[in-house]
Amino acid sequence: MKSYIFSVVVEEDQFEDGRNAYHAYCPALKGCHTWGHTYDEALVNIQDAVEIFVEDLLEAASAIPVGPENGVIERDSPSVVVNI
Repeated sequence: MKSYIFSVVVEEDQFEDGRNAYHAYCPALKGCHTWGHTYDEALVNIQDAVEIFVEDLLEAASAIPVGPENGVIERDSPSVVVNI
């Protein structure tokens, strides 16, 4: 089993109706982005989006973009990431 750690960005934004929102995306995975009403919600949503995106890559037999230049760390053992 391998573990992948992806850098993500969460920024303040607004929904189309003007309400406050947070936009989250993963720079290494083009097109992988989501929103949330709070920072924490956006962070949970981007984790879900990254997992789905990576599953799709694997199903399509596409490579996962690893390396520090992509903001992705690959480990050969299970890992736990703690965001503080």
